[in-house]
Amino acid sequence: MEEVNAYHEAGHALLAILVGARVRYVTLEPEWDDGPDRFAEIQVEWPLDRFSEKQLYEKMVIVALAGPVAEMHYTNSPLHPGFVGEWAADWQSAWEATSRFLANHQKRVAYLEAATRQVYQLLDQENHWAALAAIADNLLAHETLEGEVVDEIVSAWL
Repeated sequence: MEEVNAYHEAGHALLAILVGARVRYVTLEPEWDDGPDRFAEIQVEWPLDRFSEKQLYEKMVIVALAGPVAEMHYTNSPLHPGFVGEWAADWQSAWEATSRFLANHQKRVAYLEAATRQVYQLLDQENHWAALAAIADNLLAHETLEGEVVDEIVSAWL
């Protein structure tokens, strides 16, 4: 299960970098606080001055969906990210970000499904999947990676 979590978080990390955000850290050992149970965690910084408001939320959708899509790709399980309990927080984050530019629920679902396909196609590219796998491998080996280390890993593949 830890390996699947590593691929999940690596998906978030890689797509954050690809869309122009900065990964502060990613870990398989999150702090247990009063929040929901988590098996891993990532913290992303968004350069608010680089994107329009809509662009920012579109990019947040992509990053939120990247974890579930990385898991789907890794396990070869074509599931809907809105229907898997373990991905509820990711789906909710994507749903909330989408609500900032799409009010209609049906259009929002269609947008999220199209974004899921887009992320899958991005991760299906050989260099992207190799970068994601390298992040996951390093995450499994070290349990926590600082953003600079993630950047270094990704730069070797992109």
